[in-house]
Amino acid sequence: MVRLRLKRHGRKQRTYRIVAIDARSRREGKVTREVGFFNPRREETQLDILAIAALCESGAKLTKTVRDILGRVKLPERIRTES
Repeated sequence: MVRLRLKRHGRKQRTYRIVAIDARSRREGKVTREVGFFNPRREETQLDILAIAALCESGAKLTKTVRDILGRVKLPERIRTES
């Protein structure tokens, strides 16, 4: 099963990549696909909405944190609730 979750990134690990990754692998494991990033210090978010929608339609689950981030960006409700 594939999950959309956060992966730490950057010199001091203060930014996060939103990635599609196998649910059984660890957080810093091999990534299937990167679909965006999130910087909590500057409140910056960049998402590939088409890729996220395609992954959700194919059965990917969202973690609670990623679901909250997508909610702040006003992503369509059907994408956030398919998980």
